[in-house]
Amino acid sequence: MTRKWLRWLPALAVPAVVAAGALAGSLPASAGDPLPPKTPEQVLQLMARHSVPAFSGTLEQSSELGLPELPKTGPGADSATWLELLTGPHTARVYRDGPDKARIQILDRLAERDAIRNGSDLWLYNSKDNTAAHAQLPADAAGRAGRHGGTDATATPDQFAGKLLAKIDASTAVTVGADVEVAGRAAYNLMVTPKSDTTLVSSIAVAVDGETGLPLGVEVKARGQADPAFRVAYTSLTLAAPDPSVFTFSPPPGATVKEIPVAEHKDGTGYKDGHRDGTGQATPPATDGSHKPAVTGTGWDAVVAFPAGTANQASDAADLLQQATVPVQGGRLLSTALVNVLVLDDGRVLAGSVPLERLQAAAAQK
Repeated sequence: MTRKWLRWLPALAVPAVVAAGALAGSLPASAGDPLPPKTPEQVLQLMARHSVPAFSGTLEQSSELGLPELPKTGPGADSATWLELLTGPHTARVYRDGPDKARIQILDRLAERDAIRNGSDLWLYNSKDNTAAHAQLPADAAGRAGRHGGTDATATPDQFAGKLLAKIDASTAVTVGADVEVAGRAAYNLMVTPKSDTTLVSSIAVAVDGETGLPLGVEVKARGQADPAFRVAYTSLTLAAPDPSVFTFSPPPGATVKEIPVAEHKDGTGYKDGHRDGTGQATPPATDGSHKPAVTGTGWDAVVAFPAGTANQASDAADLLQQATVPVQGGRLLSTALVNVLVLDDGRVLAGSVPLERLQAAAAQK
């Protein structure tokens, strides 16, 4: 399957490519003086106003999504690399300084993966096989990234929480629980609960720093499960600018380096959202809208449907698809605790935080 359709999944489907180590149970209780009482609206306002442009810290993530064991070698291994970040525990160091400087170091057991944004330069590096990829970001990348800055690969609790809380509407109940403590900082415990009895999502807890409003942790529970299906939180946090050298990267000797063409929001060719091919020439974007997704339902019950051709049938992706999915009537299903993805025999793809039956019903409405 291509990554293109993944960005349309509910935020819960792809819990940001951050890394982290095993966490157990719920967010720990606060050990200090209680925070001043706030209503849910006041906590949301505190979070919306937060401005922490520079910091560094250690993140820990745990995922119990019920994904199958992924191939480490052989067919499908390359395509499985990104999906592996959604399974098991991981640890990462995160650095940020303003909207265009960010770095995340994913600390594997015997290797390290890095994503570094320094101005218009984006580097991705894997020490395991000494490979690097470089992209020259468009001039307006910082403006479009917003005040949170960085890239998708540098997602942190504040970015993830922002995507989750964007789903808050009349179908969602929001309350404030007992104070919690994360990375030694007292935080409000914002509880988000879908009112739907269909969605796979049971509840979401966001730890909001009581002083700055910075989200310090996010915990997502699936319906019918006591333990969190996904959790990411800081274990240490320093609210100061990192050393500038952190954002400087040069490929090590012998590294294999690949240049990645990056989509342009607008370039001198006049093509909006065009891109440049391997020769540096501008190429126009698709304009027929043939791969535009359709949405059935609303809120937490929404199903996103992609037309035939969305699923990439390249050999490695096809091998991974066979290993990660199970056969169901009319296609194959990738099932997790928080999201289901149905790949139909006719090439269409449907996804949502809903049961299989809901996806099949949406597919029948074509």
